[in-house]
Amino acid sequence: MSTLTIPDDELHVTYILASGPGGQNVNKVATAAQLRFDARNSPSLSARIKQRLIQVAGSRMTGDGVIVLTARRFRSQIRNREDAVARLHEMIGQASQVQAYRVPTRPSRSQRRKRLDSKQHRSRIKQGRSTPHAD
Repeated sequence: MSTLTIPDDELHVTYILASGPGGQNVNKVATAAQLRFDARNSPSLSARIKQRLIQVAGSRMTGDGVIVLTARRFRSQIRNREDAVARLHEMIGQASQVQAYRVPTRPSRSQRRKRLDSKQHRSRIKQGRSTPHAD
């Protein structure tokens, strides 16, 4: 697999106020990182990866083809930025994997026979549990 590099100028990071632990620091410092990556217009990605990225990103991609990731796990801007970039890298890695083509197969005659025999066996066991009929 070839290594894919995305230049930093394609990644746009802004910092927003985050909730969670941090005491008064939460109210004063914008520590959560919001990463935006324009996947649809990125020259770094091939058409196949862009197509798969739409499926992998799901609701994290806007209608304009921009992937928006918000990282707020950590208390520092730097670690949240690294977390967002790592999540984007993982997402692109998933999109770049080629899915194997599955060749549809049919069960063999002996497998079908075994399945039917097993069903008949279970049926007999369950019939044996019922109360006998008075004729």
